[in-house]
Amino acid sequence: MSRIVHVNGKWLPEAAASVPVFDRGFLMADGVYEVTSVLDGRLVDFAGHMARLARSLDALGIVNPHDDAGWLALHREAVARNALVEGAVYLQVTRGSAGDRDFAYPPAGTPPTVVLFTQSKPGLADNPAARSGWKVISVPDIRWGRRDIKTVQLLYPAMAKMMAREAGADDAWFVEEGLVTEGSSNNAWIVANGRLITRALSPEILHGITRAAVMRLAAEMQMEVEERAFTIAEAQAADEALVTSATAFVMPVVAIDGVDLGSGRPGPVVTRLRAIYIEEMRRAAI
Repeated sequence: MSRIVHVNGKWLPEAAASVPVFDRGFLMADGVYEVTSVLDGRLVDFAGHMARLARSLDALGIVNPHDDAGWLALHREAVARNALVEGAVYLQVTRGSAGDRDFAYPPAGTPPTVVLFTQSKPGLADNPAARSGWKVISVPDIRWGRRDIKTVQLLYPAMAKMMAREAGADDAWFVEEGLVTEGSSNNAWIVANGRLITRALSPEILHGITRAAVMRLAAEMQMEVEERAFTIAEAQAADEALVTSATAFVMPVVAIDGVDLGSGRPGPVVTRLRAIYIEEMRRAAI
């Protein structure tokens, strides 16, 4: 069945949906996006995603075309129109089109482009990969400096994922000046001596919504969380490792650059965190 997608106020079959060729998202990656997971037909951590959307738009000087209530109505309509039970809603907002290609921003008042579509992902919560864990490789981090803005500039992360696939791995971790920044589309963590360790928030990493939820849950579990950078060698020597993201949730990492962590299987801390995270997200979804 063809998906129904939202483009600039219209609901259309995906084959009939389009944006102008001069849209700055297409020409210059001048836009931002969010991905909100859906469990049991409800939106996971929606408020967090909308807060980050507003922050990203503000950082780029793009007008936010809706308030949170308006975005919620659109997301819920997308879920309903596509009978989505488990999956994600993808939202992209660009600076729009002034009718030609130009480095200069369009005139004030140019409406932003809004695209919204769903992705059905049955088994999102019961992902077999969570039982076996991911293998990751490390790659140099050569992205721009404002990684905290969730822009649609995803070429290098896509290249990193392909590097991982070609190496027989599941994902890649970026390394800058000898330290892990984050995964290609997720935040990176290790577990050592009973402590969760993940890089502190800064312009160098995305301010993950799932990261924030795990921080909160870890505190409720009375787990110590240390916010600092770590090296690949430290990660390889850790008890466990994991990544967090809107669609991977809490995903165990069992090997880094060919070195198995522990037994090479998901450990107890990550397994428990994932179960608690999914339980809480199901309970709090709207």
